[in-house]
Amino acid sequence: MLSWMSWLLLGVLSAVALGIYDLMKKTAVNGNAVLPVLFLSSLIGGLIWMPAVLISTSGGVDMLPNWMRVDPIGLRGHGLLLLKAVIVAASWVSTYFALKHLPISIASPIRSTAPLWTLIGALVLYQEAPSLNQSLGIGITLVSFILLSVVGRGEGIHFSRNGWVGLMVLGTVIGSVSALYDKYLLGHAGLSPSTTQAWFSVYLGVVLLVPAWGWLRRWWPRAEFHWRWSIPFISVFLLFADYAYFSALKDPDALISVLSSLRRANVLVTVPLGVILFREKRFRAKLPCVLGILAGACLILS
Repeated sequence: MLSWMSWLLLGVLSAVALGIYDLMKKTAVNGNAVLPVLFLSSLIGGLIWMPAVLISTSGGVDMLPNWMRVDPIGLRGHGLLLLKAVIVAASWVSTYFALKHLPISIASPIRSTAPLWTLIGALVLYQEAPSLNQSLGIGITLVSFILLSVVGRGEGIHFSRNGWVGLMVLGTVIGSVSALYDKYLLGHAGLSPSTTQAWFSVYLGVVLLVPAWGWLRRWWPRAEFHWRWSIPFISVFLLFADYAYFSALKDPDALISVLSSLRRANVLVTVPLGVILFREKRFRAKLPCVLGILAGACLILS
């Protein structure tokens, strides 16, 4: 029972942090160049973990608390985490560009359809079996996300003709592949949450250096970059959200389909604050959908 409650609580904490993380992203890319924002925020995340990596690799692992210890991994382990960085980079490049051009109260729900793809993958690959209440919660949450996306048509955003919507969907599907891969890394591959997060953060900055260099060298027409203090906070809230998520996945009782759906409840933070901060429209029309998400999250926790 205690184990069951602990991984669900970690999922809730991850969802709240992800909601704030989305707001930081929108603030950073709104009217700004996307690639340098993405590279700098990822670089900062890697630098935050670098002291733990250096201390651990130099034999001082006992000096660190358990949640910061970076275990030694072989060439295969590094290859697995580099692959995760490539997958996430592809997802983020897509979703960051889409987020720049879409209202956050539309982009976030589209991104939140990820549990649909993750659930399909989890059922096929891991033979997971959520409880009746949890299954009902997942269903209500997903239906609410779909309805929230439909409301966006009133803002002139037609999903079938909007390229940014398509890019957000593409990034979401790739992100679902990453979620399934996380389960493999932390379960079958036996990597710890801190080791996974540390090396992934380092490799992500390396992978994103290539498109950032292309932006700097003007290999294509691009927007100008403006520094904003929301950029470093992207890394801070993402690192917290991911560590809570990785720690939950490490629990052998954790269900990836439930955790993925619960994390998407970050829309409860993103939509209300997004309406206030960015003066977005039609909150009353979106409110029933948001309440549906809340009901689904409560069933998942029941």
